[in-house]
Amino acid sequence: MSRIEPFRALRPAPEFVEHVASPPYDVLSSDEARTMARTNPVSFLHVVKPEIDLPENTNPYSDEVYAKGAENLQRLIDQHVLLRDTQPAFYLYRQRMGNHVQTGIVAGASVDEYEEGRIKKHENTRRAKEDDRTRHIEATNANTGPVFLTYRAERQIDDLVVRLTSAPAAYDFTADDGIRHSLWVVDDPEHVNALAQAFEAIPVMYIADGHHRSAAAVRVREERRRANPHHTGNEPYNFFLAVIFPHDQLHIMDYNRVVRDLNGLDEATFLEKVRSSFEIEPVEDGHPNRARELGMFLSDRWYRLRARPGTFPEDDPVRGLDVAILQENLLAPVLGIGDPRTDERINFVGGIRGIGELERLVRSGAWKVAFAMYPTSIEQLFAVADAGKVMPPKSTWFEPKLRSGLIVRPLDE
Repeated sequence: MSRIEPFRALRPAPEFVEHVASPPYDVLSSDEARTMARTNPVSFLHVVKPEIDLPENTNPYSDEVYAKGAENLQRLIDQHVLLRDTQPAFYLYRQRMGNHVQTGIVAGASVDEYEEGRIKKHENTRRAKEDDRTRHIEATNANTGPVFLTYRAERQIDDLVVRLTSAPAAYDFTADDGIRHSLWVVDDPEHVNALAQAFEAIPVMYIADGHHRSAAAVRVREERRRANPHHTGNEPYNFFLAVIFPHDQLHIMDYNRVVRDLNGLDEATFLEKVRSSFEIEPVEDGHPNRARELGMFLSDRWYRLRARPGTFPEDDPVRGLDVAILQENLLAPVLGIGDPRTDERINFVGGIRGIGELERLVRSGAWKVAFAMYPTSIEQLFAVADAGKVMPPKSTWFEPKLRSGLIVRPLDE
């Protein structure tokens, strides 16, 4: 079973919601966030990227940055931009991007279930990023950004969500990027209980995005549990803010690669080495059509690469991923990129930017070759997580991104 908890959210007054809601902290650089929020004093970027309100050379991990985030959150509360709900609720959050629609349940997810492996992960976390999110939670005494969870769709939950979203939404607006955001407040005790009970039939949930936020929630819980001699397990710090979507509504896009050089090889030699593991065919369109196939843009032309049989283990949930096939059969042995997490010769381009962005980067001369990936499927993500393994870096790109500031989960009662 999965336990989800209602809570009393801190959220924007309706007249401010479009101005408060911001992209998540980790999709913008400090400079980009500073530019976006410069003329908008209520943007939630002032809370999740508080270094934008300090001198530009400020270390983003300094004590004053976390203090500024807490100060900015309190300012929004004091100015009645953010208001606290009076009773515990779940929230339904719908996003519409073109023809794609997804609706998730906003709730407190269980730290216990994360630690017990019933909220499954598919990525390793880095200590420095865990430290950052932990310090931000402690400074603000709140979960300011949600973890993106998913579960295998359940008809009972789907039907309940359809019924609850037939009422008028508390928020309904379209952001500057064209994505429409709608939110419903579910505070009727009967409906709250119905949602909570429906999730008792869900055996496990999976992290789609937000591994560092969930790991930080564990650390905050440990610190507060040690400091609380009357700990019961029901305190707010035992849960973390999550938006939980059924798996069949998710949209995973390609996560592409660009490389600066050919590792000292001329193009003819490079292509010859690539042919040892891939069938190569010149094409007009670089979009891959299926798994184990990718596009390669080199010298102003596209090629289709198909992994040769026997070059990867078919039954391995990790090494059978397209990103792993590329890494093990081309990036490492041919281009000399052993660790894509740290090698500065490689960069990653989210599919939301389109395949034209790969062409633009290579034509700019700053990058020599680009690889267009076939998107990782949600079933592949489940298989990796169920096996207790982790994906290679930059394997999935989920769109649309969850907006920050629509729902804040304070860690007090």
